Amino acid sequence: MFDWENLRFFIAIAQSGSISAAARRLKVDHATASRRLSALEAELNMRLVDRMPRACRLTAAGQQVLEVAEKIEENSFSIERLALAEQAPMQGTVVISVPPVLANNLFAKHLHLFVQLHPGIRLAIASQAQSVSLGRREADIAIRLFRPEEPQNVTRKLGEMPFALYASREYASASNPNEWAFIGYEAQYAEMPHQKWLQLIAQGRRVVCEVSDITMQHAAARTGIGVAGLPVFIGENDPSLQPLPFDGEPFRREIWLVVHPDLRRSKMIRAVVDFAVDVVGKTFGPISGR
Repeated sequence: MFDWENLRFFIAIAQSGSISAAARRLKVDHATASRRLSALEAELNMRLVDRMPRACRLTAAGQQVLEVAEKIEENSFSIERLALAEQAPMQGTVVISVPPVLANNLFAKHLHLFVQLHPGIRLAIASQAQSVSLGRREADIAIRLFRPEEPQNVTRKLGEMPFALYASREYASASNPNEWAFIGYEAQYAEMPHQKWLQLIAQGRRVVCEVSDITMQHAAARTGIGVAGLPVFIGENDPSLQPLPFDGEPFRREIWLVVHPDLRRSKMIRAVVDFAVDVVGKTFGPISGR
């Protein structure tokens, strides 16, 4: 009989396309992931993967094993979700994946309230810009800034996050829009809706710096080097910043909550969902159109 843990590593390598990528996903070193793959191949007495310099390619046998292994993995996750959903006491860990802008500037500030209400639940907030798989239990709940497309999951729109332009109260060019310099995203984020909106507003005016996330844009704006497009809930609560009027379309991001259907009736999950709904609702108000 082979080691189930070795099978888990094989699945990660096959899905990630390389041993290095799988090691990062599983939070282990490259040598551990490689050793686990070799151990599974030895246990099964077959070669599953062709190792190339920068990638791994499944053999024909490896592809067949992967198809069965992914079904096994999904069934194991289903068992875990069933166990979590059936836990009667409100005690355990719930992982919620949240975009950094909301994790750092909103949810973290309300953690103390959740702990007071549910001392038996350990809430793990994973600040992640990328989407996670609820099916693989990378998180129990996900907050996203776009409408989820997975038809099997339970989704709910929580609200909308409006943006506006802000600069330091010491910004010398604040009263002269022609001289504004903008704080934008790095080139790798050029397709983000926020960046596209900012480029439309800038209309060719200078970009003074490029950073990787909104928290850094906020910090840069506070120094007085330029204009940033920030969520209103951040800009309006910072007395060192001033809002700047602009011509152009307003911009907002939708906020969605996603839960795997197996967990929707779990009391612990329900408590965290209610917490997320309350936090977003109090900050951004009722959903537009309701």
